[in-house]
Amino acid sequence: MNTPLVTQEATQLSDQTLRVLGFAGSLRKNSLNRALLRAAQELTPDSMELSIFDLAHIPLYNPDVDQDGVRPPSVELFKQAITGADALLVATPEYNHSMSGVLKNALDWASRPAGRSPLSGKPAAIMGATGGLWGTIRAQDDLRNVLTATGVHVVLRRPELLVAQAAQKFDEQGRLADETTRTLLSQLLVVLRDWTLRLRAGESTTPASAAPAATAR
Repeated sequence: MNTPLVTQEATQLSDQTLRVLGFAGSLRKNSLNRALLRAAQELTPDSMELSIFDLAHIPLYNPDVDQDGVRPPSVELFKQAITGADALLVATPEYNHSMSGVLKNALDWASRPAGRSPLSGKPAAIMGATGGLWGTIRAQDDLRNVLTATGVHVVLRRPELLVAQAAQKFDEQGRLADETTRTLLSQLLVVLRDWTLRLRAGESTTPASAAPAATAR
């Protein structure tokens, strides 16, 4: 496996640990997207740590409940976790050519109240795993649009982590075993780290790419 890039830019900007919050839009017991997040925990570069939030207990979004101001505890915990994170890492499955309802629902809760959402201004990277041949490309397009609408600064499509035929990429213990996918995931994490530090430093340029866009087939 190639070791993650350690860029001079990241070293110069900060020696503090960046806190990344990961969450996956799947409720499956053996979700490959949650397994992808666990692999990211293994591969985080220096000065980054990743925690994973389980969306299973977040109820369906109800504007009446939201406007009452007494939100479900799971929603408050999710929003607090976003607030406390320096950056986000979102893993999406693809259902019917789009992201899951689980993920969209969680983002709808987090996007409120308008103008004071904890999502606003957060750096983020997206990725996805699916058993099909397209590697969640359509789901990621929709997810990118939703995150952008909520004010999230999503890194560009290089590297683009589209894990197709994902069951073949993980071993029986649910560990990511495919070396190409591990390399692309490492590169995505480095891009997220550097993009987060650049935003923190007040730069407004687009994030740099670590590698050409690729699909982990």
